[in-house]
Amino acid sequence: MGQTNPKVIARLKRKKRVRSKISGNSQRPRLSVFKSAKHIYAQIIDDQQGQTLVAASTLSKQLRSEVGPLKKVEAAKLVGKLLAERAKAAGITKVAFDRGGFLYHGRIKELADGCREHGLEF
Repeated sequence: MGQTNPKVIARLKRKKRVRSKISGNSQRPRLSVFKSAKHIYAQIIDDQQGQTLVAASTLSKQLRSEVGPLKKVEAAKLVGKLLAERAKAAGITKVAFDRGGFLYHGRIKELADGCREHGLEF
């Protein structure tokens, strides 16, 4: 794994365990989430084709100016909204949620709520 931090190792183990059960296909792609200390990233992936269909993050050009003064939790909700809008435009309505080994709490939960409020079904 290349990491020595026990928290990171534990998260990667959880991620591996979750990924063994969840995979995206063309009918129900996987919504994968990653968060760093400053930013949050989300992408919708078709694992059968190995292709990212839609992506959004706090670094997206549409959000970069809006996110600056916001708290990280509020920014995560905006990322969820943007991702849901892009998914609708691509014809995606249902996804399998992959929290990436993170707790379903805080920024991860707000991103999921933002997606749900704007039309994505989990």
